[in-house]
Parts: sequence; structure tokens; C-alpha cells
Amino acid sequence: MDRLQTRQKQDADLFLHRMFLLGQPVTLAGYTSLIDLPQTMMMLQQHAQNAVAADRSLLALEIGFGERIDHADEQAVVDAMTEGYVMVLLESSNSCLKVIPVSRTLSLSIEAPTTENVMRGSISSFIEDLDTNIGIVKRHVFSDKLRTQSYWFGKDQRRRAILLYMEGKTNTPFLTAMIRRIESHLDKDIPNLLSLSKLLGFPRWTLITRYNTTGLPENVASALGVGKVVLFLDRFPFAIVLPSLLMNMFAEESDRNFPLFFVVAMRLLRIIGVLTNMLMPGLYVGLVSVNPDVLRLELALSIASSRVGVPYPALVETLLLLIILELILEASIRLPKTIGPTITMVGGIILGQAVVQAKLVSNILIMQRLSPVSR
Repeated sequence: MDRLQTRQKQDADLFLHRMFLLGQPVTLAGYTSLIDLPQTMMMLQQHAQNAVAADRSLLALEIGFGERIDHADEQAVVDAMTEGYVMVLLESSNSCLKVIPVSRTLSLSIEAPTTENVMRGSISSFIEDLDTNIGIVKRHVFSDKLRTQSYWFGKDQRRRAILLYMEGKTNTPFLTAMIRRIESHLDKDIPNLLSLSKLLGFPRWTLITRYNTTGLPENVASALGVGKVVLFLDRFPFAIVLPSLLMNMFAEESDRNFPLFFVVAMRLLRIIGVLTNMLMPGLYVGLVSVNPDVLRLELALSIASSRVGVPYPALVETLLLLIILELILEASIRLPKTIGPTITMVGGIILGQAVVQAKLVSNILIMQRLSPVSR
């Protein structure tokens, strides 16, 4: 108690409330921001009355909604409070109770996804609360083979994680290796996904991610159905799906709600758009600067006329336009939603017209860069 009182002077969120349960003096300890103290006290009093009616002792209150801890040290009590429990400290004993309290509502309600558009399918998305996300997944996966494992990471910044997989469908060596990797690094802090990648043994300097993130429950249900592993981190409103396959970039589970012809057509368009986006800049530079004789004469003359006045080679021209497009894309993501679309649309038109009139890039280059973006 003395150590908790000293800690309370340094942390205004920590409360120590003395009360009586079954005639015995106890002290409730927890964090005000996580626990609804009046409702929790009423709940404890109700359970105490039930214990009196059943002729039980105060330590019997652990049955059903708590856990008894004998000879608990300060760190164990603080860790339990950080996880959101209320600690019932008995003044007449060295034991204490870790009780599930009435928690404060700290999460938003379930809303439509903001980072992924759904053409035809479920429009519910994950939120920042882990228990709510697990419940959403179980609404989409009606199977008794769904398994969940809970972990707590870190020492200074505690963060909860939940691992989901389908028993009998997930590759056993992969699952065993992943669980072993997680359990051997529970003392590591995970403030971001880069730290998670390092914990799982993925290389830090890579252009290809080893996992996918999704905010749609139907994508998680589909991934679990094909034997993948899903990881949820507390206060992250999305699921992490492992492993990541190349086809996941082009295939969405909601595509299957359309006729088969449209499913194939949409996926082909995505593949063509990605290939065009990757190949067109290099192809433009190669045809304009190295092999212009490959083009038809009319097209070669058109490109040459559009580049009249451009003071540098096609390679520098292409790199300059790529940088400008990335800046516009970053601005559209970071700006507030009320002004972001307007500024990026107007800014894109004005910048595009300005760079052409200033003879910094050619008209042909702008057209070939915007065509895959529009797709």
C-alpha cells in the first residue's frame, strides 16, 4: 500500500479507494480512465451480498469474475491494473483479488471502412477494441475450429495481441514457428508495425511486405478459411494477415459477389494497371531516348513535337513527374478530409497545366502516367 500511495502521487490517474466488503476493510486500486468506479463498487457489493447468502468468505468473490493472487508484488499489481483490472487489496491478508471491473467505453461504434471501399459485401469494419474485433470475426466465421491465443507484449508500454487460426487448416510448422517466435519476445515493446516485423524476423529494408493489413471482417474470414494466421494488436483498427501472397494484391473476397465474368475482368484490369504503372515510365524513356525508331513515324513525330522546349533528357523528365505525383498523393492522404479532395484536384490540374506550359514535362508523359492511376 505504501508503494501504491507513492505511485499515486506521481500518477493522478491511479485511484486508491477504501471501502468495506462483508465487514472487512479493503482498498480498490485501478486507473480512473479505464474503470467506471461507481458501477464497479455496486457490482462488488452485489457479489458480496451473494457471498453472504451462500455463506462464503470474501476470497470466494474470485469465483466467476476474478482471480486470487497470493503474495503479489508491486509489479504484478501494476501490470494487472494496466491491463484494465481492478485490484481488491485485503488489509487483513497478503492476498488480493484481480477482478474484472465495469469498464469505461473507450472505443468508437462499428462503422463503414474508410481505407477500403466495398462494392458489394459487408460494410462493417474493425475498430480499436480487441474484444469487439474478435466478436466481429466470430460473426463471420461460424466454426468450432477457430482458435484464439492472447499475449501481452512489452514492459514499459504494455500491448495486448490476439492470434487467430483455424485448427486443421493452418500449416502446422508455420504456426509452431510463429508462436515460438512470439512467445520468445514477449518482453519487447511493439509501438508500431515496424517493430512487429522485426519481432517476427522479417527484414527491415524491403520493398515487399510480408503481411497484409485489412479492416474488413470478410477478408479475415476468407484468410482463416484458407489456412492463414491473423494477428490483432490492441488499438489498431485492422487485422494483420500472414503470410502475404502475390495474388492477394489483385484478389478481394468481395469480388466473388459478382458474376464470374466480372470477377475475372476486374482482376485482369488490376493486373494490367499494376504492370502498366510499373513498365510505362521505363518504356517511355527507352523508346524516346534510346529506340525512337521502334515507334511509328506519326507517333514518334508527335512525341518529339510535345518535347520541344524541354531542357533535359526523358529520364530526368520522368523522374520529376513521378516525384510530383507522389507529393500530390501524399497530400491527398495527409490533408483533412474537408479540404483534401478539393486541394489535390485543383492542385493537380493547376500543377499539370503549369509544368506543361513551363516546358518541364511533355503532354504524352502526363497522359501515360495518369492512365494507370485512373484505372
